[in-house]
Amino acid sequence: MKKYILSIMLAVVALSSCAGNKEQESADRSQENTPATDISTDSSSDLAPDFTLNDLSGKPLTLSSLRGKYVILDFWGSWCVWCIKGIPQMKEYYQKYAGKFEILGIDCNDTEEKWKAAVEKHELPWLHVYNPRDSKVLEQYEIQGFPTKIIVGPDGKIVKTIIGEDPAFYRFLDELFK
Repeated sequence: MKKYILSIMLAVVALSSCAGNKEQESADRSQENTPATDISTDSSSDLAPDFTLNDLSGKPLTLSSLRGKYVILDFWGSWCVWCIKGIPQMKEYYQKYAGKFEILGIDCNDTEEKWKAAVEKHELPWLHVYNPRDSKVLEQYEIQGFPTKIIVGPDGKIVKTIIGEDPAFYRFLDELFK
């Protein structure tokens, strides 16, 4: 009887171990895709949550006021190395497809002074809004990493979300605006 119970206990431990390994493998794979190259496409039926934040001059800017054109929401910060590294290519594409889309830079985790200084220092020609710490915008968009770029269609629906500085973002713009 003791051998029978011991055998059952060993079998349970072995099965638990296998299940745990599969869960860990799944978690490991999930984390491999989380860094700066994670790309996910959102459902085309998801309407981008509307928000109003103040622009560089302190005037309110509402996302829905930009409807009718493609808008790239660029969640970034002056402290984010990858955000800063991506600026030259963002500028290049902003010029390449001038008039076909707008970029709305959304500051994340900066003081207002640092945000304004970074926009000026890097000579960022697109729209910018300050996202204060008590804002719910990061939560609404489920921002997990920086930079995050969310492409919103002219109808206000989310087209694509790209986390990190990834060449796939620019390939997607080339396909979209050919």
